[in-house]
Amino acid sequence: MSEGAGLAAVARVRTDSFTRVAFLWIVPLTVLLVGIVLGLSLGAVSLSPARVLAGLTGRDDAIAHTIVWDLRLPRVLIAILVGACLAASGVLLQGVTRNPLADPHILGLTAGGGLAATLTIRVAGDVPAQLVVPIAFGGALTGAALVYGMSWRQGVAPVRLALAGVAVASFLTAGTTMVLVTSDLRTQAALSWLAGGLFGRGWEDLRTMWPYAGGGLLAALLLTARMNILSLGDEAAQSLGLALERSRLAAIAVAAWLAGAAVSVAGMVAFVGLVVPHVARFATGDDHRTLLPLSVIIGASLVLYADTLARVVAAPVEIPLGIVTAAIGAPSLMYLIRTKA
Repeated sequence: MSEGAGLAAVARVRTDSFTRVAFLWIVPLTVLLVGIVLGLSLGAVSLSPARVLAGLTGRDDAIAHTIVWDLRLPRVLIAILVGACLAASGVLLQGVTRNPLADPHILGLTAGGGLAATLTIRVAGDVPAQLVVPIAFGGALTGAALVYGMSWRQGVAPVRLALAGVAVASFLTAGTTMVLVTSDLRTQAALSWLAGGLFGRGWEDLRTMWPYAGGGLLAALLLTARMNILSLGDEAAQSLGLALERSRLAAIAVAAWLAGAAVSVAGMVAFVGLVVPHVARFATGDDHRTLLPLSVIIGASLVLYADTLARVVAAPVEIPLGIVTAAIGAPSLMYLIRTKA
């Protein structure tokens, strides 16, 4: 090979490498940044970029400061955390069950949080919102414990885990529906947990949520190497010395932790944990070391854009976030299934 041909080959490799990096990280991060700007600018009152900046800095525009700093910024940050948590939870559940349809909504993790929240509001309608958050979080963890307990039979097989999750999700969702249909009008506020949404969320909710979300996302990143081994199958994983049941339990516990963090402030938001890992997998493959971080970015963007759309599509009326994610997620999933098949 001539020197010129060798240099051309090296240049092509470098170009392909840069294109891959741009596609995997620069583009998704740019989309997320644009979503943050739109989330701060759009709403019942639209603000120009200059007024958004003035609102963030608090300079000479008290109205913009109230809208941006007190109302929109905490909601944007919460939307990012909710999307990141749901996406990471979906990656872990799809990996541990080896089921492409697994996600925290279908497997009952968010349903446990929804039932705990609606039951609390039904029994004590004047309960502070800050108290409902940890109760919903505990409900999600309880849902995960039920799924794991039902699927245990001298170990947890991926098929049993998926079937147990569907059964628990149906049971808990039926319980939530019963609480709602037997409640009076005053407690119909619990419907927000069933449909999902970030209406009225602020700095206090962010302060309550972020330690759970941050800890769960860090734990998920630490599990990526184990998830890669689990994806090889039980026999291969055992031959490589992986503690199979401990690894499955750790992945399920972290997935439930993340789902609980999300549902505690956003309610039962569907499709994020189901669709986002598939989108990320098309770009990066099955290596969880890149699949999980990319899913976190895409999930954060999806919920952020969906929440912004929920605020503006019928302004000044706000539609539930869960309806928007379902409207986006269901066609996206059908497209992915169609193209992948």
